Amino acid sequence: MNIRKRLRKHAEVHTGALNDILFILLLFFLIVSTLANPNVIKVSNPKSKSDTKAKQTVVITVDKNQQIYLGQKAIPFEQLESELKAFLAKETDKPSVVINGDSTSHLGTAIKVMQVIKKLGATPVMAVDNNGVK
Repeated sequence: MNIRKRLRKHAEVHTGALNDILFILLLFFLIVSTLANPNVIKVSNPKSKSDTKAKQTVVITVDKNQQIYLGQKAIPFEQLESELKAFLAKETDKPSVVINGDSTSHLGTAIKVMQVIKKLGATPVMAVDNNGVK
């Protein structure tokens, strides 16, 4: 009777090359995510202690010169309702519109934009910056 244990070979998968590829992909996505900024128009947001978290359907920006941007496109206030209606028609659930207003802009312009958003049945959300508040 042969009672010796048989030596079995263990299968190994070499993942050295796979680790290099995954590291390069991770580095690529980190760099691309820092470059992709949806808020291209530079404004200084008002400061707040709480943070606004909302699903951004549309971003409306009001800069310090009271110019209104729908996404990245500058539009006059008179055309805001018709342009915004086209964006909101694509949404199935209740959309939210983020207002990205400059801290030096007049509050009246932001309120007029909020009234148009509420008239179209969407939820207006004012974007604020919570960095630097003491």
